[in-house]
Amino acid sequence: MFGINADLQSQITYLTKVITLNDVLFRVIEKANKIDLDDYYIGAGCIAQTIWNYQTGLELTHGISDIDIVYYDDSDLSLEAEKAVIQRITSVMNPCEIRLDIKNQARVHLWYKEHFGYDIIPYNSIENAINSWPTTATSIGVRMGNNKLKVYAPFGLNDLFGMIVRANKTQITEEIYLQKVKKWSERWPSLTVIPW
Repeated sequence: MFGINADLQSQITYLTKVITLNDVLFRVIEKANKIDLDDYYIGAGCIAQTIWNYQTGLELTHGISDIDIVYYDDSDLSLEAEKAVIQRITSVMNPCEIRLDIKNQARVHLWYKEHFGYDIIPYNSIENAINSWPTTATSIGVRMGNNKLKVYAPFGLNDLFGMIVRANKTQITEEIYLQKVKKWSERWPSLTVIPW
């Protein structure tokens, strides 16, 4: 497996290379520069799964159910404001062959309990949100800056390149983790799953 245990700069170079090969994902990353958002990332499963597909010789969009575009704006936490941003981003990204999942991370705490069954503390930044994403390999966000990929990966990139699924227990429950493990293991049987 390429990338595992390489130095960070080499890992970012590898990551960039593979992401640019996924035409659908990379178009979204490039187009995101045309959106008037200061504080955003494209990340989570779509990044990890692109790497897993590359490492296992699958088509690079295999198994990717959505592309997460997350941003942080605590100036207006209304659903209407978020819907306006979703509409703006969608109009820039269309057409896109993979569904876009666009969320203001500043307002996640407002709907989280209804969706997952328990309350969370409001995030105070986009990075704070990524720090809590369900697994170490998918806790990653990327965006273009100065013609190169800017990467935020609080747990590093070894689990990503090593195809290791490890729970980030900051926020998720064992049940949520096991659901993800089941779904991902069916799509990528060569994943190494670390038990809860």
